[in-house]
Amino acid sequence: MSVLVEDVSKSYGSQLALDKISFSVESGSIMGILGPNGAGKSTLLKIISGYLRSTSGSVKVNDLEVDPENPEIKKFIGYLPENNPLYTDLYVREYLSLVAGFYKIPNRKSRINEMIEMTGLESEVFKKIGTLSKGYRQRVGLAQALLHDPALLILDEPTSGLDPAQLVEIRQLIRNISSKKTVLLSTHIMQEVEAVCDRVLILNQGKVVALETPEKIKKLTYQKTRKILVEYGEAVPVRLLDTMKGVIKTEQLGTNKFLVFTSDDDLRPALFKHAVKNNLTLLTLHEQESTMEGSFLELVK
Repeated sequence: MSVLVEDVSKSYGSQLALDKISFSVESGSIMGILGPNGAGKSTLLKIISGYLRSTSGSVKVNDLEVDPENPEIKKFIGYLPENNPLYTDLYVREYLSLVAGFYKIPNRKSRINEMIEMTGLESEVFKKIGTLSKGYRQRVGLAQALLHDPALLILDEPTSGLDPAQLVEIRQLIRNISSKKTVLLSTHIMQEVEAVCDRVLILNQGKVVALETPEKIKKLTYQKTRKILVEYGEAVPVRLLDTMKGVIKTEQLGTNKFLVFTSDDDLRPALFKHAVKNNLTLLTLHEQESTMEGSFLELVK
């Protein structure tokens, strides 16, 4: 199911939370949504889910206009909010049965069993939700979001607070789900974006600052500035490197270790010749690879 967001803005009084956001998501793909706190990620997801009305612009899910007043659109959308509101006094199966009743799901028992198996909740079904670990609560949240078999799944920080083992399990579950559904995934975890997302939307102060594949996001800032780690066998004054052609700046990491910033294609041959010329012993000469985290920090400055 495709998603089309066109010129969506949202204001809270004089505060502009979203400013003319536009993008599209193809059916069967995972779109990651990144941004610092207050960037507008959760507000955007609430608007797409139909929970919140935008101030202007439109959202279409499979060519249907998303409208909080239209309950029909919610049949196509599954939503797991950031705080994952659950009825903690209910048992897992009891809670899923309640949700299935809201959606008037036929063959309720078999569908609940299917979701329990898909999300790995078999060992927890006879426990109250309030006694479950954070990881299993997230699985219950995913199960309720998937129960009515929505074509679009919206996940707001689904792995927040999970331990490393739980992270891997939930990521794999999201990847498995995406083979048949369109997924919008908001997260702060860069590794998660690289592991599961096909494209990435980066928001900052309510505006889109990047919309690319994870690999292209990493290269956006890398193309402007490259970083080379240089380590010598003896103490070297930083001014010796700063005078080199092609060096933008040098950051000293220790007595004999430096991070050299350059806009040239590759400064390593010149650094090697520079060391020979100045009778310096090179211990390390390594170009640092671009990272999602590094690009993200540069883009949201």
